[in-house]
Amino acid sequence: MLPDFNALAVFALVAEEKSFRAAADRMGVTRSAVSQTIRKLEETLGIALVSRTTRSVALTEAGERLYAEAAPALVDMQGAIEAAANLRGLPRGRLTLAVSSIADSFLSGPLLASFLEDNPDVKLHVTVTDEEFDIVAEGYDAGVRLGEVIAQDMIAVPVSGEQRQLAVASPDYLERFGRPRHPSELASRRCIGWRRAASVAPYRWEFEEDGREFSVAVADTITTTDMALMINLAIAGAGISFGMEDSFRPAIARGELVPVLEEFCPRFAGFYLYYPSRRNMAPKLRALVEHLRSFRQAAG
Repeated sequence: MLPDFNALAVFALVAEEKSFRAAADRMGVTRSAVSQTIRKLEETLGIALVSRTTRSVALTEAGERLYAEAAPALVDMQGAIEAAANLRGLPRGRLTLAVSSIADSFLSGPLLASFLEDNPDVKLHVTVTDEEFDIVAEGYDAGVRLGEVIAQDMIAVPVSGEQRQLAVASPDYLERFGRPRHPSELASRRCIGWRRAASVAPYRWEFEEDGREFSVAVADTITTTDMALMINLAIAGAGISFGMEDSFRPAIARGELVPVLEEFCPRFAGFYLYYPSRRNMAPKLRALVEHLRSFRQAAG
């Protein structure tokens, strides 16, 4: 006897969340209902899929193999079911996106707010993350990343124009310590850097000179995972910071930050909404793609 689609979908959620309670919360059911579904699935297959303790949930070897094989197929099946259920082309359902924290033009608010206003039957969930992972395997409908890091087998739709990273400092800092003339000087300056997590190395600052790209490992006097804190510290005169120009633009416009080393900061491809190529594209995702294109066209 083969397990039903719903049981596999419940198992995939448990595997993703590593928690019966979190999976139950996402589905809007009780924890016991999830537990019973997993137990029946294990009985049907004749093998344990999940190891349970009072504090954690882990997959067995069989569970890991089933999840690795079933998760991508479940995503495709869900898309096909939604496409069939929406023959009239009305976007509906939960749209899940994984978006880079530095994609300011996408996360600023107006684009997504107007999309939801035009599509009231769509429920939007946005995970802001800088982790690199397979959005299909993780169950996301689409992602937003810089074009240079998107896999070639994905369909990509522009979210922004060209981007560049800037080094910035407050007027007070520059008055006290002077303006750097070359990126190599940053090694001896107090800098405010970004790192994805405390366990990984700080992000290297990248520049270009005479057509040659190079990076600088600045002194990591201050590092953080939060761009807003980087900006606040730079405004307060704590040091020189480095990040996307769009993130600094409001503070630059207010005169709170001043760009430095601009001649060494090249432009590059911007942000893209990306998603896998599927024959049956869900109406909710198609609606977002069309709205994005219209929004950018109206914005000029």
